[in-house]
Amino acid sequence: MTCLEPDLRRTWLIGPGADPVAHAAMQASGADVLVVDWEDFTPPARRRDARDMLAPFVSGCRQAGAVPAVRINALEDCGRTDLAAAMAVRPDIVLYPMTESAEQIQALDTAIAQLETEHGIAKGGTEIVPVCETALGVVAVRSIVAASGRICAALLGSEDLANDLNAERGPDAVELDYVRRRFLLECRALKVEPIDAPYTFSDVEGALNEALYARRLGYRSKSLVRPEQAAPLNGVFTPSDEELRRAHAVVAAFDAARARGEDRALVEGLWVEVPAYRNAQRLIDRAQRLGKR
Repeated sequence: MTCLEPDLRRTWLIGPGADPVAHAAMQASGADVLVVDWEDFTPPARRRDARDMLAPFVSGCRQAGAVPAVRINALEDCGRTDLAAAMAVRPDIVLYPMTESAEQIQALDTAIAQLETEHGIAKGGTEIVPVCETALGVVAVRSIVAASGRICAALLGSEDLANDLNAERGPDAVELDYVRRRFLLECRALKVEPIDAPYTFSDVEGALNEALYARRLGYRSKSLVRPEQAAPLNGVFTPSDEELRRAHAVVAAFDAARARGEDRALVEGLWVEVPAYRNAQRLIDRAQRLGKR
C-alpha cells in the first residue's frame, strides 16, 4: 500500500479520466492524493481513452510527490475492464463508487488479489477506498470497511448522497450535516480514516469554511474537485504554528503538573486533563510526520 499514512493524506482531488490538461492541473495542485474518475467524470464513450491515459497520469503523480488513485466503475458495469487496465499500471489506491455492501468490497478485493498475482504486485499492495454516496452506503459503512484488510480510509459523497436523500443542495451543506457527523463516528469506531465530502461549488472561501467545519468535527482530510482549492485546504488540515505552540505548552504544563503529583494543569484558561494532553501529543506527532514528508 501507499507509504503516505492515512491521516497525512489531507486532500483528495478528483478529476476527469480522459482530460490530459486537467491531469496536468491536478499534478500541479499540491493535493496529496490525485484521483482520476472513470465513473461520473468520464463519459462512457471516453473510458477507453481514459484507461490509455492512466500510465502517464500515474507517472506524473509520482513525480509530483502525490499518491495516484483511480475510481473505477461498478464491477457489474465495466468495472472489471477498468480494474484490469488500472492494475497493469499499478496505482496505489482503487476507489469504488456507490458502495453499499460488504459483498461489493469482498468481490473487489478478490479481483484485485488475482490481478496483483498476475502483475507481480506485492499481495495486499493495492488499497481500496469505498465511496459511500447513498443513504444505504452511509448506514452500512461499518460492515463495508470491515470487509477487507485493504481498507484504511473511506470517502463520503455529496452530490449523489444529497440526491438519494431527496435533499436540497446548498453551499452551506446543512442537508449533509447529520451524515457528515455519523460517517465520522462510524469510521472512527473501526479505526478507519474518514475523508470528508467534496465541496462541489467553485469558490475557494466556501471550500475553506466547509473544511474548517469538518476539521472541528474531527476530519483530517477532505475530497475536492477544484485544483485551486487544494493548497488552501492543505493549510486547513496542517497544524499551524500557533496550534503547535499551544500544544507544546499543554504538554509541558501537564508533564510539570504530573511531576508535582497534581492531576491537571491550567493552560491559558483551560484545565488540561488526560484527554486534552493526549490530543496535544497527537497534534505534535502529526505535525512532525507532515514535516518529515
